[in-house]
Amino acid sequence: MGPGMKSVFATHMGLVLAGLFSFVLMGAGQSLYGPALPAFARDFGISTGQAGLLISLHWIGSALGVAVMYLRGDKVSPRHALAAMGIGALLVGMGVSWGATLAGALVLGSGYGASTVIYNRRFLMIFAARGPSMLAALNAIFGIGAICAPLVFVAIGSDPGIAFLGVAALTAVTFALAGPIAPIAPVVAGTTGRFVVRPVILGFGALAIGTEACLIGLGPTALIAQGLTEAQAAELLSLFFVAFLGMRLALVAFAGRIPPFTLYLCAMAGAAVSAAGSAITGQPGWFIAIGGCAGLFFPGYYMSGVRQMGEDRRVSPTLIAAGMAGGIAAPVLLSAVMAVAGDIAFFVVVAWVTALTALAATALRPRMAVAAA
Repeated sequence: MGPGMKSVFATHMGLVLAGLFSFVLMGAGQSLYGPALPAFARDFGISTGQAGLLISLHWIGSALGVAVMYLRGDKVSPRHALAAMGIGALLVGMGVSWGATLAGALVLGSGYGASTVIYNRRFLMIFAARGPSMLAALNAIFGIGAICAPLVFVAIGSDPGIAFLGVAALTAVTFALAGPIAPIAPVVAGTTGRFVVRPVILGFGALAIGTEACLIGLGPTALIAQGLTEAQAAELLSLFFVAFLGMRLALVAFAGRIPPFTLYLCAMAGAAVSAAGSAITGQPGWFIAIGGCAGLFFPGYYMSGVRQMGEDRRVSPTLIAAGMAGGIAAPVLLSAVMAVAGDIAFFVVVAWVTALTALAATALRPRMAVAAA
């Protein structure tokens, strides 16, 4: 680590540590939805398709968090985001009613969305030339929580209440240790720099994050339909995130050397092949391979979007909001398909969507290399 990096860490130590711990907790909270869905369905006497609404509510909350950051980011600090995550996890963990559980997912998601905006933009800014690599590292940290949470879930007897209460407790500890950090600067008043809206890249972002949300939230249910037990599906989700983390850690070394949209295209193509392999063979190893591809979805999309839309402060929340839209809509649509065609249809749909997205990305690749003007 050079003197410049040491200086940045020393100056922004509180922000860096709060960001790292927050992303670990974000990974843990999001990865619990998938293995917990069958348990929620049993506990509340609903179908797994209805239980899938929990995932969409999480992403609706995330979109609300991003909207708040866009409009009133000058009033929101990392501690506010942590408080929302902790309260939401507490509501989900208490399991008082299905309505309260859905409300908890909404609140938890709002903290998730706010944290995503706060830390992605700040890491990119404070680390300057090393920003892309540090952004990749930050998003890789997400994988640590996502790997551990499903394993802990199995170890505690697949009890979603205890699991989410544990996330709430760890969030409270992080809140206490984070210390005061100034809110992010407002993004509406006093904005500067280029801001060119590119609908095509925003559409690719919605497809990427929507696919990721479905893989994490509905993937375990599809694995159970292929013959795995709930515990085996949860453990496989953990391995999914091992591959996810591995690819993001590898990206730390290569960020800035490979065109980001090329990463996106390759990730979608790889996911299409892996999902098709899972649909055809039913072998669980293909799900792990999809995890490695999914690890490149967001970094490839986000860095492509920044390049195309500019450095204005509105760019980051706009890019993230587009992804959130996919995260909201995709689980609802795919749950409806699974309710009609059966849970086994999951990997067939994912294979078609990612294959068509890869084909579109190939055709539009020259346009995606154009920077904001």
